[in-house]
Amino acid sequence: MEPPLPPAPPQGAITVARALELPALRRGLPEVMTGADRLHRPVRWVHAGEAPNIAALLKGGELLLTTGLGVGDRPAEQRAFVRGLAERGIAALVVELGARFTTLPAAVVDTARTCGLPLVQLHREVPFVAVTEEIHTELVNEHYALLRRAEEVHRRCTEVLLGGGGVPEVLRLFAGFTGNPVFLEASDGRLLYAAGPEPAPPGAADPLQVWDGLRAAELPGRVVTDVPGTGPGPGAVRARLSVLPVNAPLAPVHRIAADRAAGLLAVVLLQARQEEELAARGRGDFLTDLAEDRLDAADAAAQARVLGFRPGPGPLLPVVMRPAGDLVPAPDSWTALAGAVHRELAGVGAPVLLGVRLPEGRVPLLVGLREDEERAAVADRVAAALRAGAERASCRPPVVVVGAPATWRTAGAGLRHAAEAAGAVAAAGQGLPDRPWHDVRRLDVDVLLWRLRSHGDLAAFVERALGPLLAHDATSRPPLLPTLETYLAHAGRKAETARELHLNRQTLYDRLGRIGKLLGTDLEDPEAVLSLGLALRARRHVG
Repeated sequence: MEPPLPPAPPQGAITVARALELPALRRGLPEVMTGADRLHRPVRWVHAGEAPNIAALLKGGELLLTTGLGVGDRPAEQRAFVRGLAERGIAALVVELGARFTTLPAAVVDTARTCGLPLVQLHREVPFVAVTEEIHTELVNEHYALLRRAEEVHRRCTEVLLGGGGVPEVLRLFAGFTGNPVFLEASDGRLLYAAGPEPAPPGAADPLQVWDGLRAAELPGRVVTDVPGTGPGPGAVRARLSVLPVNAPLAPVHRIAADRAAGLLAVVLLQARQEEELAARGRGDFLTDLAEDRLDAADAAAQARVLGFRPGPGPLLPVVMRPAGDLVPAPDSWTALAGAVHRELAGVGAPVLLGVRLPEGRVPLLVGLREDEERAAVADRVAAALRAGAERASCRPPVVVVGAPATWRTAGAGLRHAAEAAGAVAAAGQGLPDRPWHDVRRLDVDVLLWRLRSHGDLAAFVERALGPLLAHDATSRPPLLPTLETYLAHAGRKAETARELHLNRQTLYDRLGRIGKLLGTDLEDPEAVLSLGLALRARRHVG
């Protein structure tokens, strides 16, 4: 795997300082008279001339070479000459001494200093054509390096897509290259995805905070590129790629790279029709950051509003959905699943923030409640919508876990707990009853055992507690494990156990006696019952 692209330095031009270091100008023994603190200015072009009105011929960014013949004789003319160049925005004025001046007039130096214009005098004669040729060669080389750098970004983005990545991976790579947050918004202005450089620069704001604070501002230096769609009119622009220079200034290479990235994004969006899935992944990143304490709870509500979630003053309900068992939909299937679930949730009657997390294969949600008492009713509606969406997307019935009502301060922990519980339920497979939704508060033991699933002690405990019974069922009929599971599920009530198993009481007593003998334990002993109950639940998680 290739390392991340490092942030690109400004390219496409050389600075005044760099021009003065080149051999042609160095032979003239340059002396900086004013503007020494502005030698970082980029040089766009080199121009040599002696006309008094030469400022009118310039466009800005030039390094002007002159012997001073057009500067004028009177101080007023000299001041007007320098002011005209400064107003035109040239990079620097370089005057060769000898032909016109032995020393620069005070009016020229003072005006250049007042205007903040770098002024350089050359103490020896140099051929201006050699200076022009040398700097222009340097500019061409810089421009070639710029194009080569943009091509490298395009290549890496293409490799990401060919390797199975999607729009989020391209945006994250591009954010790392620019060193700034990157945003993809729909043509109607709705935010689809936000990505920041990784690792984030010290003190850098979360991309969603940046978007909320600066999207409407006229931020100088920002890069905005259209992602083309299909057809004329409104369909001509499908989305917009924006880069905001909040951590570092943007260079020409960033605009060129953005144009090329926009072309790739257009192909992906056109091919996959994945705007909703992309937006869901952006919301999933936000909810995961909230669950993993990477967000300040005080900022979470504001960032959620940026993503379109505006609950009332009531509690929040954390919910996590994930596919049953170990089967996780292929990346392409998430597009259909995200769209189908999003449409079904529109009829829930409560504000919902739905996300998608491909790495973990889950769908986290936050639901706005009016009061704690409506938790069960809203959970029923949300679970029904999630199941209907999964069915519409041709996915198996999912596992849905509902957390306890929370505030913004506790919502992250609630999502984290629900996600762990959903993982435990999905891993348990057929070991748990199939319910429309599972209450996280009834799954604490399963979550604890699921966390211990990789410890050899857990498997050893199951073997000690149930080994003889499992060995019996592997070779003999009828199996006795279902009888033990039903007996413990009914808290030792034999009549209810017999009724569910369709056994007469004597047959049940006989089976319970055989189980007790095989395990060497008394099924009336509360400690034995607790141990066997834990072993049965642990067995779901150790295979």
